[in-house]
Amino acid sequence: MQPFTYAPVADAAGAAARALQGASFIAGGTDMLQLLQEGVAQPAELADINRLPLQGITEDADGAIRIGALTRLQDAADDARLREAFPVVTEALDLTASPMVRHMATVGGNLLQRTRCLYFRDVSTPCNKRLPGSGCSALDGENRHNAILGGSEHCIAVQPSDLPVALISVDAEVQIQHADGAERWVPVEDFHRLPGDTPQIETVLRQGDVILGLRIPAHARGRRSHYVKVRDRASFSWALASAAVALRLDEGGRVTEARIAVGGVATKPWRLPRVEQELLGVRLDRDRARLAAVWAAEGAVTRSGNAFKQPLLQRTVERAIIEAGELA
Repeated sequence: MQPFTYAPVADAAGAAARALQGASFIAGGTDMLQLLQEGVAQPAELADINRLPLQGITEDADGAIRIGALTRLQDAADDARLREAFPVVTEALDLTASPMVRHMATVGGNLLQRTRCLYFRDVSTPCNKRLPGSGCSALDGENRHNAILGGSEHCIAVQPSDLPVALISVDAEVQIQHADGAERWVPVEDFHRLPGDTPQIETVLRQGDVILGLRIPAHARGRRSHYVKVRDRASFSWALASAAVALRLDEGGRVTEARIAVGGVATKPWRLPRVEQELLGVRLDRDRARLAAVWAAEGAVTRSGNAFKQPLLQRTVERAIIEAGELA
């Protein structure tokens, strides 16, 4: 681990100023400490943002729920309002890492979690995400956990977080403050970038930006929602495939609204508009769920070690639709 300086900051302006000078942020540190130990992250300075007033969960007058960026994952998972209104979010949190990690990790930090690709974490191997222009070892290497959707010839690393997958299904937005103090809201669906030929640029954040929090709009209330995560072992394991489904059904059982996103299979949390389209206007049953889920793997490009993810993804989405729709 390379030496670095440590600087606590008390407000977003101070954090932005540090970032503009090259500092990296640390809050829960559950990912950053690993990156430091592995030699992947080598910041000259760590700016500790834990003193920023960005913790807690509140409900707006219109029913929208806001989550501060420094809210611990376990606190969000335990929030009764969030669990009642948007169960897909708390289900995803329940399946994230371990209780010990969830008590440390933050909501904002989880959005920024770095990939678990073997070659990104191994500084002795080429990786375009870690060292642009060095090559992508995963293309022809050990790629069982890598992406089948959204990849490029430069990178097929999976974005590993559970939370943003669930947030997409409830139309959540990220609140960002720029270095000049201006703020903007970005849909979680648009927050992460495809790798293209610049895989080292993972999000829409600019240098000096600070994530202030999340907002889940009131119009997403009332959807039947569910999160399914398939992994190698029952706990503390990354998704091989996951699916977040949020549906609104009329009295006749027809789907009037659908939001479906998947994780573990793509270079960013991945929405499935074709599957959503296949469900709209139909009476939901098991056959319809199966037929719609076939489209989950549309555009998939498989490699030597991850071809199994294509049928796994389809079955995961099918199961999530069935369970969200409460089909017997």
